[in-house]
Amino acid sequence: MLCEGAKFYDEAGSCPVCKMDLKQIEKASKEMETDEISEESIFNLMSKWHTEEGKEIQLEDLKGKTLVVVMIYTSCKAACPRLVADMRNIEAQIPDEKLKDLTFALVSIDPETDTPERLKAFAIENQMDDEQWTFLHGTESGVREFANVLSVKYKEISPIDFSHSNIISVFNAKGELKHQQEGLGVDNKETIETILQLIQ
Repeated sequence: MLCEGAKFYDEAGSCPVCKMDLKQIEKASKEMETDEISEESIFNLMSKWHTEEGKEIQLEDLKGKTLVVVMIYTSCKAACPRLVADMRNIEAQIPDEKLKDLTFALVSIDPETDTPERLKAFAIENQMDDEQWTFLHGTESGVREFANVLSVKYKEISPIDFSHSNIISVFNAKGELKHQQEGLGVDNKETIETILQLIQ
């Protein structure tokens, strides 16, 4: 005798047809939920990127870890070194054993100059070549789209100079924006608190 196929029951008991015990599958569906990407997630962006190692990825490949993102360009002499220092300062306040749950991503707004090779050299020069650091090189349109999502405004003012927003963004493991820190050398207490809550 066939049972009732894919029918679901809300309460424990037994199958009215074969009398087998009904098993709860709430846990499985909860796991399925965790894999789902919400409409607010940056992982919906389909743009292709190259890491400083030359590996092609999509933002979704960064899923599963808390993500701290800043947009910079390597030839910047003013704001970007301060933003890099702010990122290093945030990293320094995270317990070492928690760093494995974090990705610090630096996204170049100057894809023409900041090739993956140049980003790699910049990472080494700034002692940001550990596993938790990722540098991203994208297309003009991919960078512009990502900047819009982050509310980062930037404008080329000469072939080697850009004016840009100074924003550090924190995303949860599903790519949903949870906090933004704006300005240079600002008090990052709230940023640290957000990160620590997300990686608990």
